Amino acid sequence: MGHPPRATAATRTTLRAVRAFNRRWLLTGAAASAGVLLLPFGARAADSQVNVLCWASYIPEKFLKDFKKATGITANVTLMGSNEEMITQLTATHGRAWDIVAPSVHRKSQLQALGLTQPWDTAKIPNLKNVQAKYLKMSESWAWGGGVHHLPHVWGTEAISWRTDKFQTEYGTLSFADLWRPEMKGWIQGRPHSLMAGIGRLLAAKGEIPPFEDSYKDEATMRKSWGRITAAAVERKSWIRAYWHDHGTQKTNFTRNGVVMGQTWGAPAIELTRTGQPIRYMAPKEGAFAWMDGLSLTKAAKNPEPAHAFVNALYTVKAAVQMGNETAYNSVVDGVTAKLDKPTKAAFEAAYPADALQKLWWWPDEPAWYGNLRGEFRDRFLSA
Repeated sequence: MGHPPRATAATRTTLRAVRAFNRRWLLTGAAASAGVLLLPFGARAADSQVNVLCWASYIPEKFLKDFKKATGITANVTLMGSNEEMITQLTATHGRAWDIVAPSVHRKSQLQALGLTQPWDTAKIPNLKNVQAKYLKMSESWAWGGGVHHLPHVWGTEAISWRTDKFQTEYGTLSFADLWRPEMKGWIQGRPHSLMAGIGRLLAAKGEIPPFEDSYKDEATMRKSWGRITAAAVERKSWIRAYWHDHGTQKTNFTRNGVVMGQTWGAPAIELTRTGQPIRYMAPKEGAFAWMDGLSLTKAAKNPEPAHAFVNALYTVKAAVQMGNETAYNSVVDGVTAKLDKPTKAAFEAAYPADALQKLWWWPDEPAWYGNLRGEFRDRFLSA
């Protein structure tokens, strides 16, 4: 048959590129196992960037510097304080302003309806193997259009925080109902719709409305339950000293606005505890509200390769421990809790004693109609 035809210059160039590609992939996989941050799949790093819209405090500055040093990629992080803010900014720009956004897992129906995200190429995220299976399972509900549009990042809870010099309690006794004690009148804080949800769970436990999660199933049940919740919230409105809308305002309400007790996220209260403030955070006997925030790739992403590298870097144990120690939020990466520093680990154990982690109440998926209706009831409460 004779000798094979001699390779052309173009063919030799292609073969060299393929060999280089395969070598980079092998190096990336090996480095990922060791927790080293390398840029997978050959994306150019020297002039690369990735634009991220993410919750405040989720991505420490030290991580950004380490990521830049290891990969050459500049991560531009824009902070947001709520899913509503994220959705507004995402729709206003058609997703073109960011490569990565950070929706909560229970906003799946709303993000799917918008059609502004695309599936992740999980083959480019080898460190995904470090994520606990239970959190990966939660993100599986975001599978459509040929792949998964959501990857886990951070989980946390909304429960009760209070000034220990003004109030004393213990696990098993603490309740969402403590917010509405006579002595707390004029001294509590909360996010409006969250306070209303807490009231809803209390009313459901007493049989005054159907199980609170049933309100997510259809509009008729939602209107009936939230009508009753709104009336009960209006009756309690004089208990509220201040509202919060993001991480920072929860802390400010305790340190500057005279709040004694609140229904808050865990991390802001724990941050105050670690700085010596007389603040404690704990899950109530009814079970803390729980949520998981993730990472989604926008359909209009201009930097998809750096975006995959960025997410891959977040899933190293080193990065997850760094985030936990600096922010008091909870990573989805396996093996992190045991490696947290002593104050952070102690705060976690104090927040979730005994069976608290088994009693978490995860926010259900919110259909688009639910969010709109809830906004109407919230506004009715605020204007009362």
